[in-house]
Amino acid sequence: IVNADTSYLTLTYENDLLGSGTDAHYTNGIRLTYFDSTRKASNFMAAIKDILPFMKINETSAIYYSLGQNLYTPEDITDPTLNPNDRPYAGFLYGSIGASTFLDNHVDEIEFTLGVVGPAALGKQTQKTVHKAINSPDPQGWDHQLKNEPALNITYQRVWPEVLKADIDPFYVRVNPHAGFSLGNVYTYGAAGSTIQFLPKKYRWQAPPQRIRPAIPGSGQFYIPDNEFAWALFAGAEVRAVGHNIFLDGNTFRDSPSVDKEHLVADVNAGFSVTYGAIQTAYTVNWRSREFDGQKDPSVFGAINLSYRY
Repeated sequence: IVNADTSYLTLTYENDLLGSGTDAHYTNGIRLTYFDSTRKASNFMAAIKDILPFMKINETSAIYYSLGQNLYTPEDITDPTLNPNDRPYAGFLYGSIGASTFLDNHVDEIEFTLGVVGPAALGKQTQKTVHKAINSPDPQGWDHQLKNEPALNITYQRVWPEVLKADIDPFYVRVNPHAGFSLGNVYTYGAAGSTIQFLPKKYRWQAPPQRIRPAIPGSGQFYIPDNEFAWALFAGAEVRAVGHNIFLDGNTFRDSPSVDKEHLVADVNAGFSVTYGAIQTAYTVNWRSREFDGQKDPSVFGAINLSYRY
C-alpha cells in the first residue's frame, strides 16, 4: 500500500448480532484507532528499535493509538447462576500504542496493550445499558465475571503483501500471507494465515480493514482521490496455536471461573469495503472455530468499520 503523508481515524465495531444473530461468547467489541503516518520518528519508535532489533524503523514507519473494550459472555445470558461448563463473563478495557513499517517485501507491526480485565472494565454496565436501550434480554450473570486484573500484552505480526498477484485488467488480485505472535497475561499465541483481495486495478491501493485482536490482520489504509468511488472484496483465514487466553483460562493469580480451552483456533472471514474519497466503510463476517471444550457451535460475528482519511 502506498505510504502517503496521511492520517486515519477508524472506528471498528464487532458484534455477534451482526453475524449469527445470537448473543454469546465474544459478544461485542469496539475500538477507535488513530493511525498517524505523518510522524516519521518518535521516542517510542526509537525504543522499539533498541528493544526489538528485528523491528526495523525507516522513513515509512508510522505510529498509531487505540482505545477499546471487549465483552465476553456464556451462551445463556438469562441464567443468573454460574455454569461451570460455559465460558465466564468478562470485560476488557484497554489502550494500545503501535508502530507499522514498510520494508522491501513485507510490513512489520508491533503493538503494546495496557488495560484491565474484570469489573473495572465496565463490561456489566455497558451490556446492561445497551440491552435496555434496544429492548434486548437483560444479562443476569455478570456477578460471576472474572476478577479485576491488570492486562499487559505485546503483539507482533509480519505481512508479505502481493506474494501472489494477478493483473486482470480492469481488476487486480493479490494474496498477502502473514504470521505473528502475542505474549502477555491476556493472550499468548502464535498465528499464521493469509488474505486475498479482489479490487479495481485503478484503485488497488487499499488494505483490508482493521479488526479487533485477535484477528486476521488489516491496516485499513486506503488512498482514493477526492470525489472518486472505489470498492474492494477480501477474504482470509488464520490458525492460532493458543497457549493462554484469560477469557477462558480465568484470572492469572486469583481463583475465578474457567473452562478448558482448545489449543488450536481458526478464523475465516470475508467482506467488502466501499470508499468515497476520504471516507471508507467496510463490513466483515468472521467465523471462529470452537474455543473451549463443551462449546456447542463455532462463533460467527460481524464487524463494521468507518474510516476517515485526512
